[in-house]
This record gives sequence, structure tokens and C-alpha cells, in this order.
Amino acid sequence: MTTLLIFIIVLFVAIAIWQMVKIFDLAQIGGSSNQVASDKDNTFNGYMMIGFLIFIYAITIASFVYLGDLPLVSNSASAHGPGLDNLMIISMILIFIVQTITQFLLHYFAFKYKGEKGRKALFYADNNTLEAIWTIIPVIVLAGLIIYGLFTWNDIMNIDEDEDPMVIELYAQQFNWKARYSGADNVLGKANVRLIDIDRANILGVAEDDINAQDDVIVTELHLVVDKPVLFKMRSQDVLHSAYMPHFRAQMNCVPGMVTQFGFTPTVTTAEMRQNPDIQDKVANINELRLENREEIEERGQDLRYEFDYLLLCNKICGKSHFNMQMKIIVETQEEYDAWMATQKTFPNSLLN
Repeated sequence: MTTLLIFIIVLFVAIAIWQMVKIFDLAQIGGSSNQVASDKDNTFNGYMMIGFLIFIYAITIASFVYLGDLPLVSNSASAHGPGLDNLMIISMILIFIVQTITQFLLHYFAFKYKGEKGRKALFYADNNTLEAIWTIIPVIVLAGLIIYGLFTWNDIMNIDEDEDPMVIELYAQQFNWKARYSGADNVLGKANVRLIDIDRANILGVAEDDINAQDDVIVTELHLVVDKPVLFKMRSQDVLHSAYMPHFRAQMNCVPGMVTQFGFTPTVTTAEMRQNPDIQDKVANINELRLENREEIEERGQDLRYEFDYLLLCNKICGKSHFNMQMKIIVETQEEYDAWMATQKTFPNSLLN
């Protein structure tokens, strides 16, 4: 109902603007038909350019004041997170500096060199020095950013096998996630979508006769050990998905017919992250909004109170229920993880006979 009301209001506003434009056009009948801008027109447009420049800076300053923190910059929860955040901050600072200078020059020159009767524009063919400056400087800056980005990416993707990372498969399908732990041998059993057997609950197509699959564990909630490296092997059953774990600064496409991978080391437990002041502020704001929509939330049968959890999300628009494709991630101590794992069934025992 609210959506319909908003649509009607927008429609009426559009009709009102259209009618005002028609009235304005009618008001011009009988007036001057001269299409050449006068000095008054040029002066007005020049001051409008300065006014718009002031507006740009004002909205930028207001954004910093009210929305100042960069998204998730203060709450990365993986070993490589700070390096990725630094790359983001450096890029944003450079973009902000360039935007500030170029927008000022654009609007100021439009004001200073506005058209005036009797003044001719100077024909300026070229200037090799200026051409070199505004070509070489961007090349150097962009090359520096790209090289820094490549080093950062290599640090993330070059997984040290000597660290013996825990191997976990992330399996994407419309519209949910499954995780498969590699068990005591830390080797995932073979799997293929052609081996999927819904009748026996072999929903990931794991090869039942593979010795390495006998201790695999399939779950719908992901548990990770703090400060222990993890290597994710990713598959998709149907369409292109993207495994996105924002607080761990991790994202990798899940491509049908192939296996992709991404590894990282979680550094902050779920319990510790819940004590982060920024997270507590965001949770408090979310709960305040949920109280305002209490009836709607209770009608959907959802818990009224929100509590922070790490999430695995799909970052590709993979279908009509894409928004609902998420899985909770819990980062905990080794003791807590062992206690949880002891309650899980291994792959052959989880099948229906």
C-alpha cells in the first residue's frame, strides 16, 4: 500500500511539473525570440555555476559530517583486512583531492570567462608542457595505485600451504548456501552435480565411494576458528553466484562447472566484534528502526531484536530470491569449534538410506 501511495504521489508531481512547463512556454508567446544569450543571461549562468560549486562542496562537507566513516573501515575481521582498507582509503583520498580541484576549476572558469559583448575568445592551439603535465601525472598516480593493488591482491591470494589452512567448500545454489568441512584428513571428497541424489539427501553431489569424503561434514551454518587460516573451495550448482563476506574483506565468484577459491585468517571472534563500539551503535540503530516497524516484523514471524552476526552473502543478482541468500558465520575459539563439530554428522551418516 505504501509503495502504491508513493507511486501516485510521484506521478502527480510529474504531471504538475509538466503542466508548469506548458504554462511557462505559453508565457513566452509574444516575447523576444532572440536565441542569442545576452550579457545578462551569461552573468546569471556564471553565478549559477558558482552557486552549484558551493552546493557541491556543502553537500560533500555535510556527507562527511553525518556519514563520515567509510563503510566497514573500522571493523575488518581478517588478517588481510587492514591492507585492503588502506588501499581503499588511499584511493578515496586521491579521488577526493582530484574532484575538489577539477570541480573548482571547471565552475570558476565558467564564471570568469563568461560571455560578454565585445570580448572575443582567445584561440589557443596547444601547449606541449600542459599536455605533458596532465598526461604524465595521472599515469604515475594510476600506475602507483594499480601496482599497490596488485601487491595487495597477491598477498591475499597467495595462500601459504605450510600454514595448513582448514579446507571448507562453499556450495551455492538458488537460493541458499551449504558448507562442507573436509574433516580430520583436511581433504574434501570428490563431488559433481551429476551425483546429486535428492532421495538420499546427497544435495551436494558428493562421491559416496570416495575415501576422502567419509569424514566430510555438511552444514548450513559456518563456524570458523579465530586466528586459524581457512581455504574456501567454491562451487555453484546453477547460475553465477558470488560468495561475499564483507567483514572479512572476502569475495569470490562461484562459477558453475568450475572450482574457485579464496583464503583468509579470521582475527576477531563474533563475541569480540559484538563489543566493537561501531557495531554496537549500528545494532542499536537497527533495533530502534525495528521497534518502529514492530507490527510488520512480528507478522513475518521474525525476532524483534537484532543481534550482530557475520554473514556470507551472495553478491550477484542470481534470481528473484537473491536478497535472501545468506548464511550465518560464527568465529569462535578452538575449544568452542571442537565442541560444535562434535555434534555434527559426517557425510555418509547424514544420508537417507
